[in-house]
Amino acid sequence: MEIHKVIIVGGGPAGLSAALYTARAGLTPLVFAGSPPGGQLMLTTEVENFPGYEEIMGPDLIQTLRKQTLKFGAKIFDDNVKELITSSYPFTIKTAKKEYSTKAVIIATGAQAIWLGLPSETKLRGRGVSACATCDGFFFKEKDVAVVGGGDTAMEEAQTLTKFAKKVYLIHRKDSFRASKIMQARVKKNPQIELIMNATVVEVLGEQKVEGVILKIQNPKSKIQKLEVDGVFVAIGHKPDTAVFKDKVLVDEKGYIMTSGIAALVKFQNPNAKFQTDAFNPQFQSMTSVPGVFAAGDCVDHIYKQAGTAAGMGIASALDL
Repeated sequence: MEIHKVIIVGGGPAGLSAALYTARAGLTPLVFAGSPPGGQLMLTTEVENFPGYEEIMGPDLIQTLRKQTLKFGAKIFDDNVKELITSSYPFTIKTAKKEYSTKAVIIATGAQAIWLGLPSETKLRGRGVSACATCDGFFFKEKDVAVVGGGDTAMEEAQTLTKFAKKVYLIHRKDSFRASKIMQARVKKNPQIELIMNATVVEVLGEQKVEGVILKIQNPKSKIQKLEVDGVFVAIGHKPDTAVFKDKVLVDEKGYIMTSGIAALVKFQNPNAKFQTDAFNPQFQSMTSVPGVFAAGDCVDHIYKQAGTAAGMGIASALDL
């Protein structure tokens, strides 16, 4: 079996950026981009905050990155990785079709936003329904928007949106928030934010774009209410796509892959944090608990979650090889 120098798992900005750098270094990377390939950008419409582009559609950005990596000799397969074997070296990557042997692995499988699960939400995703205020808030200048959620992420999204929107409704299904006290205090002091408690979004209204939401409110009796908004931001969490790797490399309680850089940050924030600190090599910030296996992008990053930062992490992982 041919032994490859590096295999990259993931076809989003992190994986393709890692592929670009490793390809230019003459390592001829294999990229398993997933099926369907491209990650969250494939579900995004206009992207205006990726360096180098004033405006580009998400799928077009992915296609541009793929074309650039192929130019330098990367090989891209739109297949899913079923298993990573790290118990022997070289490592083994298994897809549904074939096994591959490699000296190094870069995991860049990303993360997915957790959605409400409504057909109307799915239909209008990218047309007023979003999971990223930093990405899409600019498109809602002087408009009314709704944020759904009750944690710190929802609070941060609501605060971010007040820089653009005229009015922000923060909708939460319970009568109290799980967010930190300081975040709650900031939101409650902001005159642009109106809280709607004990409320569940049961439908997103609109044909070509968001025009409002239907709420089911328990206060204390159940009632249905229509709320006119131009955008809906779902902020109920993200789930990293790391199920295949969670028993192979160290992950945190939410499934995000731990790297040397993240381990150092966790240890700094909480000196009493309990995890296998000796499993990490601080010389390589993107290395996982398994030497030779690296990780980058949203499957690691639970803080920034931007295409640009994912690309930067992908580049760093390539340079760490």
